[in-house]
Amino acid sequence: MSKDTLRQLANLASVIVALTVNILASTLPLNGQNTGEISDRFQVYFVPASYVFAIWGIIYIGWIAFTIFQFRPSQKEGPRLRNLGYLFALSGLVNAAWLFTWHYNLFGLSVLVMLTLLGLLIASYLKLNVNRSSASGAEWWSVDLPFSVYLGWITVATVANVTDWLYLVEWSGFGIAPQTWAVIMIAIASVLGLLMALTRRDAGYLSVLVWSFAGIAVKQVTAPGVVTAAWIGAGAMLVLAGYSLTRRL
Repeated sequence: MSKDTLRQLANLASVIVALTVNILASTLPLNGQNTGEISDRFQVYFVPASYVFAIWGIIYIGWIAFTIFQFRPSQKEGPRLRNLGYLFALSGLVNAAWLFTWHYNLFGLSVLVMLTLLGLLIASYLKLNVNRSSASGAEWWSVDLPFSVYLGWITVATVANVTDWLYLVEWSGFGIAPQTWAVIMIAIASVLGLLMALTRRDAGYLSVLVWSFAGIAVKQVTAPGVVTAAWIGAGAMLVLAGYSLTRRL
């Protein structure tokens, strides 16, 4: 068996494991707890409305599309996927591991696992040179866009995960109100979005921020400052996403 075939099979196995664990997390559910219900325990402001988590359906489709695409004969020895190596396969296993830490209330460990997942996705994004390569058509839809959306969501999820853990350990926030911290986090995420627009013209990543910020605005109706910041952030990211898309076209 060639190294390329082994990599392809590793990616397939990883997706099967990750999808299975994600499905079981909701249907069993793992440890008798639903993922969203656990999240609702934390009274934090950088959390979107529950419907926002439907984005996982799009991420799953992206995983499947990528897995199918990499099996195309023309892609077996493709330089982009060879350069990616086993990063995607590892990310699937880490994704599954995070669900176990979350559902079994290992919240400190969940932060470390989430940061590992974020690191793997950043490395994957850079290795694939997303939105800077000459990818078009099926390759863009099956490689660039799925990794953009996945990285965008895990960026948001990492901030939320860390925020939940800080709430759990009763961090004082240096005396800064939790609502103010949420506004700061939205501002930082918006700056990341601006950088993505300027350096990558990544409409996929920016669209995830629009979706997430709007969800935060819908969820946090009792915190007017957070709602205002979230809607401003969503509007700004929407403009940047449109700019990025038109520049790409």
